[in-house]
Parts: sequence; C-alpha cells; structure tokens
Amino acid sequence: MSNEKIQAGLDKYNASVEKATSKFPERPNLPEQRLYTPLDIKDTDYADEIGFPGMYPYTRGVQPTMYRGRFWTMRMYAGFSTAAESNKRYRYLIESGATGLSCAFDLPTQIGYDSDDPISEGEVGKVGVAIDSLADMEVLFDQIDLGKVSTSMTINAPASVLLSMYIAVAEKQGVPADQLKGTIQNDILKEYAARGTYIFPPRPSMRLITNIFEYCSKNVPKWNTISISGYHIREAGSTASQEIAFTIADGIAYCEAAIKAGLHIDDFAGRLSFFWNAHNNVLEEVAKFRASRRVWAKVMKERFHAEKPKSMMLRVHTQTAGSMLTAQQPNNNIIRVALQTAAAVMGGTQSLHTNSRDEALALPTEESVMIALRTQQIVAYESGLADVIDPLAGSYYVEALTNKIEKEAWEYIKKIDEIGGAVAAIEKGYIQKEIQDSAYKWQMDVESGAKTIVGVNKFQIEEEPPKGLLKVDASVGVAQCKRLADMKAKRDNDAVKSALADLKKACQDENENLMPHILNAVRTYATLGEICGVMREVFGEYEAHVNL
Repeated sequence: MSNEKIQAGLDKYNASVEKATSKFPERPNLPEQRLYTPLDIKDTDYADEIGFPGMYPYTRGVQPTMYRGRFWTMRMYAGFSTAAESNKRYRYLIESGATGLSCAFDLPTQIGYDSDDPISEGEVGKVGVAIDSLADMEVLFDQIDLGKVSTSMTINAPASVLLSMYIAVAEKQGVPADQLKGTIQNDILKEYAARGTYIFPPRPSMRLITNIFEYCSKNVPKWNTISISGYHIREAGSTASQEIAFTIADGIAYCEAAIKAGLHIDDFAGRLSFFWNAHNNVLEEVAKFRASRRVWAKVMKERFHAEKPKSMMLRVHTQTAGSMLTAQQPNNNIIRVALQTAAAVMGGTQSLHTNSRDEALALPTEESVMIALRTQQIVAYESGLADVIDPLAGSYYVEALTNKIEKEAWEYIKKIDEIGGAVAAIEKGYIQKEIQDSAYKWQMDVESGAKTIVGVNKFQIEEEPPKGLLKVDASVGVAQCKRLADMKAKRDNDAVKSALADLKKACQDENENLMPHILNAVRTYATLGEICGVMREVFGEYEAHVNL
C-alpha cells in the first residue's frame, strides 16, 4: 500500500474519531498521538536501524537466538543480616532454580566502613549483608562453588575491595581467577548523580575503575568489570530517555578514562555491561531497551572506532522498578512485577532480578522471594514471550517509540558533550537538575490525580497493618562487631600493617595499579574499613555540592 493511500485512510479515520470522541471522550493525560501507522516509520531503514539479532546495530538483541538457546540469567538480589544468614538465603535460591546470585551489601559496607565504626551503629545488616573482611566473604560463599555460579555484586565506591575478597575466596576454593564469572556494579558516576554512596572524589574514583578494567582484562577475563547503571537514575525520577542517555554518557566517560590510562577500546569494552530499570509502561520499556542497544553500538563504532562485535554489544542486567512498589495493597506489586518482567524479556535483557511484593515495607520474606522467582520462571516457560526473538519488532508504535527515545537520548548526550562530558555535567549539577525536574513532575501528576497509582491515589481500601515482615534485629550488629574483634585478634597484624603501608605508597603513585596491592591486603585479613581508610587518607572524601 502506498503512503498516499495510507494517508487518505488516516484522514478518514481521524474524521471518524471526532464523532466517536463526542460520544465517548478520551481519558485525560494520554499521549497526544493515539494511533501509529507505517507513516510513522516510513524513514526507518530496516537494514541499518533495525536489522537482525546478534548483528549491528543490535536493536533486536545481542545474541542470534536469544532465549531460544538459553534463558536470561535469573539472578535474585539478596543479602541481609550476617554472612551466615545471607549464605542460607543464597543456597535456598540456588536450590529453588535461581541461576545467578546478586549480592546486596549493608550501608556501612557500601561506603567503606567496618561494622564496629561508630558511624555504622544501627545500620549493620539492615539493607544488605555486612562484610568487614575476607573472613565474612568466606562465610558468605560457604558451600557455593564459585567456579560454577555467576555472581553480581552491587557495590560501587569500594568495588575494588569486594572484588579482591571474592577472588581471594575463590583461591581458597581452588578456583583460578580466570574462571570466575560475574559482575561488579563499580559505577561511581551515577552515585554522584543519583544515589549517594560515594567515598572518594571523582578523579581517584575513576582511577580505581580503570585499574579494575586493566587488572581484570589480564587476570579475570570472564568478569564484567562494570555495570553502568541507569537503574538508580530511573529510581531517582528520570524518564526512560534520560535513563539511557545519562547512563550511556557515563559509559562514554569510563571509556575515555580507560583509553587515557593506556587501554585499547577492544581490550575492555567487551566486559562492560549495563543495568536497566524495568518500569510499568511495558511498551515504552521495550522501546527503551531496543533504543539503548542501538545508541551504544553507534557510540562504540563511530566515536571509539571499536572493531570487535562484542565491544559494540550493550549487554544488560535488569531489575524491576523498586520505586513503583507500593506499601498500600502490597499484593498488587505481584502484578506490577509480572508486567515489568514481561517488558524486560520482550526488551531482550541478559539477566533479571524480580523484586518481591513486600519490599516497599521491609526486606522480603522467603515466601515473597519465591513468588518473585516463580514470576520469572512462568514468563520463561509458560508465556511464550521467550519463544520468538524481539516479538514486538515491526509494531508501528514500538518502532516509532524506539526512534523517539533514541532521538531524545542523542539530544541529551550532545548537551552533555557540550558541557564537557559526564563528569563535568555532574560537577555542574546539570544531570542532577534534569532528574530532579522529572521526579517533581511525576510526583505532581500523582498528587493531582493526572497519573493513577492503583491503591494509592485511586481504588484505596481499608487495610490491616502488614504482618510477618522480615526485620533485622539490633543484636546482629553486636554479634558482627564481636566476630570482627575475634578475627582481628587472631590475624597476623604485622602482615596487615605491612600490606596497608604498601597500599598507601601505591596510592601515592598515580601510575600504579592498585588492584594487586588491595588483593594483597585482603589476603592478610585487613578489613574493608582499614583498606578504605588508607585510600581516604591519600585521596580525601567527596563532598556533594550542586550548582543549580
């Protein structure tokens, strides 16, 4: 059918709409365009912009057969209380069919403090597991073969230390570092922009990240050295376009820093991974995933002149949207998570964590975690969504929306380039301001009723207080501090002092890779706080200031 014929039909349709809407007015606050036709994608070149799975520009997925050959990694995020308690949960998840682990760390661990530090009081084991030393990491992975499991660690500022602990545990198990598979988040720029668990200023933080790139490319080649995270940017209130634009801008900054440090793009780019949010608007999320792969492929090919196909593939872990969980009518969250799971799968994620229904109230119970895992398994085995690759390709709406999100992302990336890159844009407060403005608009829409949240601003019911929530007792902190004191009394403290002195000297030499020195300190059972304390002494601490 010719475009002229389609346009004539569209004009006729639009005339009929006027009559229909006079009788049945449309809901307010809907997208301006109600219908999509071939005219909306008439300028889209299939070969150059959509293509085929496993082929540039990877719009339709990074693997030729996607889930027909192997499902995404069902990676359940867990960690609470002590290493021993978290270990029980990990083994429970593996026995229940999880194919990868994702470690949550408590707040003191995330910002480089030991459990016995005064600043840690009241926070030990609350939002994740407390890890003070190699001794805790040994317990965390007790009876779990690190040569067989893929592990993701949500850790950023002290990522170098936690990765070193993981390598050291593997050594004790007899698993060589070159066999380890997993991911560290290791994305410090989004901490400055959206999340806040930073320690050091940007420059030494970027040094640590590039040190990890270099070390792992030679010693831990199967490890994903960074998970460049849009998840937290979206949780802070960004739009879908902002999520991928700001995250890819961060990715550009990491690549530039690594190249400046002497690495070749194809030596490390294949181990970069991304972390997306799966939000409620299913079709928009599918388009976001597709657009993000296309943008990254073009960045790597056209800006960095990458040659290896793997360097151009945006591989992504996804987590369902925590900010979309409601404390009201928490069982509604099961439906939300199912829709978000469908979006991530149709979008082509490589791994997925599904949130539990009660996480707006507390850490999830075992029953809630099982429902979340079963959600993935039902989508995988029963829904049919994993049977065909990129099932929504060719949809006039999805293709048009993919193009729209890509266009908006490029506009943001261009603006960030003009400012001087992601680091400069963060230092000037540009990215923070854009996220804050989007978050404010969303909240105003909820409060005005322009946006409906079922059970929150519409369809409310009287509810009894929730029961059976998982709570971490304050005694966990006391027990953890005792364990830490016992470990310090038994270790070779002279070896610890020597290793920390060696690390301090290495920190003072900008050309020295810090990973071997951190690993050496970890092996002596130097604590996370002691190691980060040495780096704090040399690098200083970052203090946030936003010029809006």
